[in-house]
Amino acid sequence: MSYNLLKGKRGLIFGALNENSIAWKTALRAHEEGATFVLTNTPVSMKMGTIDKLAEICNTIVIPADATNVEDLENLVKQGTEFLGGKFDFVLHSIGMSPNVRKGRTYDNLDYKFLHQTLDISALSFHKVLQTCRKFDAINEWGSVVALSYIAAQRTLYGYNDMADAKALLESIARSFGYIYGREKFIRINTVSQSPTMTTAGGGIMGFDKLMDFAERMSPLGNATADECADYIITLFSDLTKKVTMQNLYHDGGYSSMGMSRAAMNVYNEGLEYTDVEVDLSKHKK
Repeated sequence: MSYNLLKGKRGLIFGALNENSIAWKTALRAHEEGATFVLTNTPVSMKMGTIDKLAEICNTIVIPADATNVEDLENLVKQGTEFLGGKFDFVLHSIGMSPNVRKGRTYDNLDYKFLHQTLDISALSFHKVLQTCRKFDAINEWGSVVALSYIAAQRTLYGYNDMADAKALLESIARSFGYIYGREKFIRINTVSQSPTMTTAGGGIMGFDKLMDFAERMSPLGNATADECADYIITLFSDLTKKVTMQNLYHDGGYSSMGMSRAAMNVYNEGLEYTDVEVDLSKHKK
């Protein structure tokens, strides 16, 4: 159902790869709500995914750009605003990738070159996008910028690896730039901490299916889907949230406020064999 929440608004959406992408779902919802926008992704990702199909559905274009490359971003902003006939009213940053995760390197055995790439792709690219948009005055007053985060920025989650560091930096950038952009242009910047979602990027995390199952059992409302996340992002792009900025907003079914749920406790109780976990405390005495 459309509420015309974005009627007349223009936008820029990073990171739509395929139909599982949150950025893809958000683009479809933005189109339904009356927005016009341009899509962008790296040339390599465009070959891997089906973003051209999305562009056709949404009556728009795809402008190739590497979000870690400032020159690419400057070209993207110029071409994007020219195509749309005006400045952006909203921007979605849905970008994240860790070479360490892809190569199976654990957090205590990181390749530091890969770590730099993780931070550049997943977090510093957000700063570059914001700085480039500010340089060209490319976002209208009372515009909205959203980046996708995850609770691993606050809590240690086994297997999430150096992506946790990247998400923590991402959220810090949103706060720091949110002050500057808010003070100058009333532009709001927020991050959305989404439930674990089986996207192409999420699926690469070690034990991600178990993580999704655990979060589902822990969350009183259950995991938020990619479609539901898109709905939430649309509200943040709309004028209904004009005074929400510099926030990390949890969209996770209540997971972030939970300690232990009954569903998770039942699984623990059913699987625990006390005879298998007896500990000889004498071995641990000094």
